[in-house]
Amino acid sequence: MCRHLAYLGPPVPLSRLLFDPPHSLSRQSWAPRDMRGGGTINADGFGVGWYGSGVAGPVRYRRHTPIWSDTTLPGLAASLTSTAVLAAVRSATVGMPVTESAAAPFGDGPWLFSHNGVVTGWPGSVAKLAGTLPPADLLTLDAPTDAALLWLLVRDRLRSGESLPSSLRSVIADVREVAPGSRLNLLVTDGSSLAASAVGHSLSVRTGPGAITVASEPLDDDPAWRAVPDRTLLSATASDLSFTPLGEA
Repeated sequence: MCRHLAYLGPPVPLSRLLFDPPHSLSRQSWAPRDMRGGGTINADGFGVGWYGSGVAGPVRYRRHTPIWSDTTLPGLAASLTSTAVLAAVRSATVGMPVTESAAAPFGDGPWLFSHNGVVTGWPGSVAKLAGTLPPADLLTLDAPTDAALLWLLVRDRLRSGESLPSSLRSVIADVREVAPGSRLNLLVTDGSSLAASAVGHSLSVRTGPGAITVASEPLDDDPAWRAVPDRTLLSATASDLSFTPLGEA
């Protein structure tokens, strides 16, 4: 399954998340420690989204190739700083396309989104849920994947005024009802807050002075990292963190 992370806090170079730590996201792409549910490496694309001053909304850089094969990204990541970042490396579910548009983060307006996991019974199990979305959204789906559809479901709730954690909670409940056993580690940010779920896959969080990092796996051996319990929803700003149990499926 995929690996993803998000950061909120003082400006940091993107390389501090993607390449510099001993278990950075780049290293997790080829040497993950916890790939429960399938997969051995994350070689089917990657993406990073960041928020910059003077830019309307986040900027995204996505590719369909392994993150270790991109010779441009290390220099780019070292030269760019941001107060809010969301990045992911992808291990595609069998039968789903390996294209740039299928790589997280997905985005719209102020939001960035990623999914680590799989929807069981795809696509039939969630066909009725898809039918609740505006037809124009389905016609412009980024890719025919479960992650892209989950993004549309979350985005639809965000557009209706739901908060980040509320949008994740309601989508998770709806998907678990029609596709029990789905693994739904979702991650969304608007650049000033974030929400993340742990449902079937690993997730860890580290807080510091005015900063928070959420990641599928700790980026280093800092004892400040703590595991997020399964079936838990995390919501945070750079200075505040809370957890909500999601209950059984």
